[in-house]
Amino acid sequence: MKKIGIIICGRYQNCGGGKCFRAAREHAGGFSVYPPEEELQIVGYSYCGGCPGGNIEYVPAEMIKNGAEVIHLATGLVVGYPPCPRIRAFKEFIEEHYSIPVVVGTHPIPMKYFSDHEKMSFWGKAMKAMAPELFKDSERTMLEYN
Repeated sequence: MKKIGIIICGRYQNCGGGKCFRAAREHAGGFSVYPPEEELQIVGYSYCGGCPGGNIEYVPAEMIKNGAEVIHLATGLVVGYPPCPRIRAFKEFIEEHYSIPVVVGTHPIPMKYFSDHEKMSFWGKAMKAMAPELFKDSERTMLEYN
């Protein structure tokens, strides 16, 4: 069993997490990094604290106390508008300070966001390099997550 903490964007702090939890059950999006037979358990779910990300310094500690073995930075940080300019810094800080791996992405990118974002010069290559699992989902899956 893999125990996971999820950090979402402050813009979506009231999000109920439905797409993230569904993707964890389906091993879709960012959760496709785990073997299909591996059980995934969400042990923490919080938001970054809003710009510039004040909770990034503290929230991972609570998740680790609850057994987190990996932290996922939610897909909303990748496809919100504008995408979070601090994703790379969040990932690096958490991995270095807490010695825990960080995966960028949770649920598949909804097609309604992908269609717009793929046209934007600031998004393509950088995001594909940072969150490759999010770019492996089929168009059908992305439509199902609209």
